[in-house]
Amino acid sequence: MPLMSQRGFTLIEILVVVMILGLLISLAAPRIIGRTDEARVTKAMADIRAVEEALNLYRLDSGFYPTSEQSLTALVEKPTSGREPKGWRKGGYLERVPLDPWQNELIYASDGTSYVLRSLGADGEEGGEDLDADIDSRDF
Repeated sequence: MPLMSQRGFTLIEILVVVMILGLLISLAAPRIIGRTDEARVTKAMADIRAVEEALNLYRLDSGFYPTSEQSLTALVEKPTSGREPKGWRKGGYLERVPLDPWQNELIYASDGTSYVLRSLGADGEEGGEDLDADIDSRDF
């Protein structure tokens, strides 16, 4: 029976690999971490667009947008107050009312003929600049 040679990694080889991985992570991490806030802004814009699509489908079926009083909840369950939509889609237009990426409710205002849909941004307060700026459906 032939003897099998056992070959493994030496401690030095393992340390060199760990050091190289550490160096790569230290160079890449700041780029990845710094983009988290930008990704949230992009997600907020995508969420607003998705809600806009649901609002437009609601309008096609009923002839008007949900009012501010009915809120975005009208896209999930049929409104029981105010102007009731005749052609409301069974099952709704959204599975649930989404929160923005900072876990705040989207701001919705409508008179039934037009609407404004906004996220208050990272700070959750009206106004702001850069990442704290409001994200408004009228801006894109």
